[in-house]
Amino acid sequence: MDARTLAREERADFADFLETLTPDQWEQPTLCAGWNVRSVVAHVVSYDELSGRQLAQRFGRARLSLKRSNEIGLAEYRVRAPEELIGVMRRYPQPGRMLGKFGGMVGFLDGLIHQQDIRRPLGLPRTIPAARLRRALELSLRAPPVGVSRRLTGLRAVATDLDWASGNGIEVRGPAEAMLLALAGRRAAADDLTGPGLDVLISRTTVA
Repeated sequence: MDARTLAREERADFADFLETLTPDQWEQPTLCAGWNVRSVVAHVVSYDELSGRQLAQRFGRARLSLKRSNEIGLAEYRVRAPEELIGVMRRYPQPGRMLGKFGGMVGFLDGLIHQQDIRRPLGLPRTIPAARLRRALELSLRAPPVGVSRRLTGLRAVATDLDWASGNGIEVRGPAEAMLLALAGRRAAADDLTGPGLDVLISRTTVA
């Protein structure tokens, strides 16, 4: 399936999930250090409403830094009520100018990984369709901001619940969802993995 279709499906699932959360759950921590649920959702939708001119202005304020641009967007959107943030997600089923880049790959990975960033700490797992999860693992190798290729250097990652493996080196094994998150830097997900290469991968993740 093409990444744009997957991005739309993932975003629809994300919005459906967010509508089930209580006000207290919106304030709970996530796998993104220092961000609660509201902050993660604010980040996900913080580019959707921008026109081309507004996007250029934000990057101008950020002095062309993606990190600073993300911080500006987060500050603007994290003050919005949960229903407003969900509303933005519903109005823009196809991620826009920033997250729509590279054929929708960025939006797809951003939505899938950040939904798991929220679900895991809340203890609300889901079954991700196998085809969608396999495609996410494949695309993550080509997405520099996610950092998978760097963390996979010298390792071989093997998903134990679907037909996917990548890399050359000492092996790390485990469920595909945990593998994707660990390769994307989420320390907590590494607890679900095994293999002689696990300590190396853990050393390349964050404290979350």
